[in-house]
Amino acid sequence: MKDLSRQDAMKMLLDGIKADLQSYQQMLDLIAQQFEAAIRHQSERLGEIAQEIGALVDVLEARRAQRVDLATRLIGPQPSMEQVFALLKPEARARLEADWAQLEGMVQTAREMGRRNADLLAEQYTIMQRVLHGDDQTYEPV
Repeated sequence: MKDLSRQDAMKMLLDGIKADLQSYQQMLDLIAQQFEAAIRHQSERLGEIAQEIGALVDVLEARRAQRVDLATRLIGPQPSMEQVFALLKPEARARLEADWAQLEGMVQTAREMGRRNADLLAEQYTIMQRVLHGDDQTYEPV
């Protein structure tokens, strides 16, 4: 990536955002499947989904690191997406800003759904521990 032109760097950055939009849609689908598997106590499926999510997170992180590198090439140290937006003509800028806003929304939704799933799984674990090991408070004298 050393000999990239500014135009090539911008194209790679834009392509990466488009790819992230698709990957985050996959992530949202997987998180929804994870919730369903948790509700149905499908531990094997939960393991499969966790592996798929882990692999997707690795891909997304690699793309994020590449985006930071490309933005640094385009802007300089400490780049921001707003600075990248400013490099584009109005029509392309509007498209990128819309894609970026959509991506940010998907990231936030994934976080919220992930938190919900983690809460459900933690609650299920707590209940299972009580069932298996008893609840110390259950038969305590008054």
